[in-house]
Amino acid sequence: AAGKAEMNRKDLILLSLFRASRSIAAGLIMIAFPYLVLQRLKYGPFALGLIYVAGAAGTAVLGLLLGFLGDIWGRKRALFISGALLPVSALLVFLSSHLAFLVVAAAVGGLSATGSLPGGGVGGASAPVQSAVIADLVIPPRRTFYFSAFSFLSGVFGALGALLARVVNARDAFIVAAAVSLMGLPLVIGLGVPAVKGKLRVLPSKLVIGKFSLTALLNGLSGGLVIPFLIPFFVLVYHLPKNQMSAYVFASGLLGSFAILAAPLLVKWFGFVKSIVVSRGLGMILFVIFPIIHFLPVAVAIYIIAPALRVIALPIQQSEMTRRVDE
Repeated sequence: AAGKAEMNRKDLILLSLFRASRSIAAGLIMIAFPYLVLQRLKYGPFALGLIYVAGAAGTAVLGLLLGFLGDIWGRKRALFISGALLPVSALLVFLSSHLAFLVVAAAVGGLSATGSLPGGGVGGASAPVQSAVIADLVIPPRRTFYFSAFSFLSGVFGALGALLARVVNARDAFIVAAAVSLMGLPLVIGLGVPAVKGKLRVLPSKLVIGKFSLTALLNGLSGGLVIPFLIPFFVLVYHLPKNQMSAYVFASGLLGSFAILAAPLLVKWFGFVKSIVVSRGLGMILFVIFPIIHFLPVAVAIYIIAPALRVIALPIQQSEMTRRVDE
């Protein structure tokens, strides 16, 4: 048992370093992409919306496909493939300014910004496989803690990536993001993930999967209408420079990271359902206020606080899902 614990500790460290490299890249891209499209390439908000649609659709399709591959081929292989998508996507953006290339890059790398930094918005197709790997490595009673810890790390390193965007121009940010995310890829090879394989003709836990999927559909629909356009809103409405926006994203990511550590305590106090309702409900109210009150300090405060309320539900949801769904 002690040997197994040591092995798992090593694997969790490797996975956290892999995730840290992706989060830094994601933070850079989250800031640089809307500024590149809107200000440098002058494509306009409609084109940016189309690109974000491609990114969100690509994340959904690739996330599902990689989830199947993870069960059939093995989760380490699926994680490696998903890890390679982000640097490839960043390189595509760096090499070409053509709208078609940007759409393809968004679909491949999940450049939709539909999540906050702790939630892993950019490159989100790898999230299901990462969740499965964490569930493999951690005993059920500790899963909420580890999901929280990994989301915390994602938020902190993503916030650092956003801060790094202050000193890198919008185009060069993508070659830096490609290099940083590529550095974490070899770490996947050293992971000792159990070889759990499923069968395509068998799908246990259909009812539970259906309930979580319906909730995710509604959450995704509402989030997709708002979250990707928060930074563009500041660019178009308040005309904020990239340096200033980077500081606000850094603050939002950092707050979200620390807030997410409260998830185990929240679920202990309120239970699974009430924890989700309280955190997501408060976040929803703030997002309703956001476009109505055109006052920059209020908008910045909402941008910093609301994502933290949304992401605090993530580890609770992930832990409950892995508990209820067949391995």
